[in-house]
Formats: sequence, structure tokens, C-alpha cells
Amino acid sequence: MKELVLFRKLMEKDAFFTITSWIKEGKKEPFPAEGVYSLLKFASGLSLDGNLWQEYLTWSLCMEENPYTLAVERKPVKDGTIRDLAARDMELLWEYFFAGGLDPAIVSFRSEGEKSHFAKTIEKLSEELAKTKNAAEFARVMEEFYATKGCGELALHRAFRVKENKKGEVVFVPVRGMERIVLGDLVGYENAKQKLVENTECFLNGLPANNCMLYGDAGTGKSSSIKALANQYFDRGLRLIELYKHQIMLLPRVMELIKKRNYRFIIYMDDLSFEDFETEYKYLKAVIEGGLEGKSDNLLIYATSNRRHLIRESFSDRDGDDIHHMDTVQEKQSLSARFGLAIYYGAPEPSEYREIVLTLAKRAGINMPEKEILLAANQWEIRHGGRSGRVAQQVINHLSGKGEKTVG
Repeated sequence: MKELVLFRKLMEKDAFFTITSWIKEGKKEPFPAEGVYSLLKFASGLSLDGNLWQEYLTWSLCMEENPYTLAVERKPVKDGTIRDLAARDMELLWEYFFAGGLDPAIVSFRSEGEKSHFAKTIEKLSEELAKTKNAAEFARVMEEFYATKGCGELALHRAFRVKENKKGEVVFVPVRGMERIVLGDLVGYENAKQKLVENTECFLNGLPANNCMLYGDAGTGKSSSIKALANQYFDRGLRLIELYKHQIMLLPRVMELIKKRNYRFIIYMDDLSFEDFETEYKYLKAVIEGGLEGKSDNLLIYATSNRRHLIRESFSDRDGDDIHHMDTVQEKQSLSARFGLAIYYGAPEPSEYREIVLTLAKRAGINMPEKEILLAANQWEIRHGGRSGRVAQQVINHLSGKGEKTVG
């Protein structure tokens, strides 16, 4: 049997190793129970239907980050050794894909529950591969996927968190349950959203764009606006990477990982602010500019904050005993200056708040007089800290929870 070269990491996967070993041994023994278990474990929670072995192999091929898949992600691979090696691997993988004699439990698998975008993508690609007549067609389908969608976790997921593994390496962890909100779902703030969209569109089109700070009152949709971008522009190659304040020191390593990938990345830092005693902002300030190497063209930083200037300021900064007190002021404002675009999200005016409440009530199917809805909204506003999109959503959740006051 041929050995996999470029795709040899597949052999490290339990299900792949177990099932291909059974295939290579001529299927003399009953289909291995551990193979069934591994595939069922893979399918758990994904709501997949169909041939689990083919879908598992499809997923495994999508996840592959090797010299061939990474090269195809960046640009078409011309004839040469790497393409020849990939063709040889694909010939063997095509044979594995159409292996017969599999356990009926995994050939015609059925699940319950709503399918995620991830599951739909795997099923659709698996169906395309199942229609191929030979290894060359099989390879062409996968190469088209790598060229248009990319490879690895970045190809299948919108947003990621960052962590260090046991080896101390920075890895991206997909956010699988991300809210599927789009900007049209956010009521109001049209001017703010337009500025955000214009900057992001420039970024996606390869034009100059700015790091962006969304600041203003709590609960006004700053974070939701950024999350909406990840959903709205996923198919255009936008990926969101959430980085917490305590992870700022990981930022250079994150930038190193993504600078050669054929995606556009937004590093998302939520609720960003610093107290006087926190000095990490100095590090962040230097990193944002990219240092000697410069910042990659496929990266922007979008942050949210309740403060216009991210570092806590006090009157003593202006009237204190610093000989050059304005230097202190400018130092504290210098981080905010790194964000070329600052977008304000303020508490809505009473008329805007009413519009938000009524629009959300209509979307939720709440069937009660408008006056009663607004009365409840006003009461909620007084008891829960003022007007905001978050407060509006909370009162709608409260009314929807009553059940008898909703349609259907």
C-alpha cells in the first residue's frame, strides 16, 4: 500500500487509523466497534446525516494544514513535486472514501436537531466528493475548497478564542455557538453602523482601513456590532479572533500565526480599559503599530470600551506634581490615538428607545397593546439603569416569557 506523505497527519486520528487499518487488512474481521464509537463521537452534537465515514474523512481533509493545502489557500499550485505528491495521496484517500463493507449504523446515520453551518458545510462537500468518478475529480473538488474557503479551523468557523496549549503554543479555539446576529438585527445606530461597515468593507477590499474603537454607554450594541460583522462577512474571508486584556502579551504570536493566511482578521478586544496601575497598555500601544516589522495588511484591531480614552484619567494628571504634566496626559491618550476610527454608541433618546422596543416586540411576536408594551419598557428603564438596546431586549424577553401575551 502507498503511504500518505502530505496528508500523513490523518494517520494520527483514531477513527482514520482504525478504519483504514481494517480496510488494508482486507476487511477479514467484522467492522471494528472502536471505529463505530469514534465516528459516533465525532457526529455527536453536529446533527449530521448520511455516511459518517465519508463525512468524517471530508472533515479531516478540510482540517488539514500541510504545505499543499496552505499553498493552495494562498494561490493556485502549479505543476511540480508538491502537486504530484498531493495527487498520489488523493488517489489513496479516494479509495478509502468509497470503501465498502462499513457498519450499517454509520453508512445511513440519522440525527435530530438543527444543523449548524459547520455541519451543512461538511455534508455539502461530502456529497460533492461522493459524486466524483476518479481520484483526479476527487482532488479537484478538494483543491477548489482549499482555494475558495481555505484550510484548517479557519475554513469552517467565524470566530475564535486564543489559548496556550500544554506545549506553550498559541492555538485558536473555534467559537461554535456564536450568536447569528447581523447588523440589520440591531435597531438604531444607523450612522455608527454605517461607519463601521465602510471601514470593514475597505479592509475586505484590500484598501487602507483603520483600527476601530467603539465607545459609549453600556448595553448600546458595541459588541454585538462587531460580532455581526463576523457573520455578515464570513463568506468574504473575514475571521474574528477574540483576545482578552490579560492575553495582550500573546498578541505578537497571534499576529505571526495569521500574517501569511489568506483571510482578513479582526482582533476583537471587548470592554477594553486600563487603570492607572495597569501598564499593559504600553505594550499594546507598541504592538498595534507593528514594531520594526510593521503590521500585517490582513489584520485590524476592533475594541469596545465605555471610555473614550482607554486609560483612566484624573484631575491630578492635569494639576499634579509632574513637571511636564501634559506629557502624562498625552501618554494616557496615546493608546486611543492608535485607533484611527472612533465610533460613539450613546444611550438612545426616548423616541429612539421606543422605536427599539416596538421593533423588537414585533420581531418577537408579542401580541399586546402598544401602550402596555411601552409602559413595561418605561418601568424596566427606571428599574434597570436607563435606556439602552440591552434594556430593551431584556423587557422583550420578560414579556415573551409570559407566554400568554405572545402570538403563536
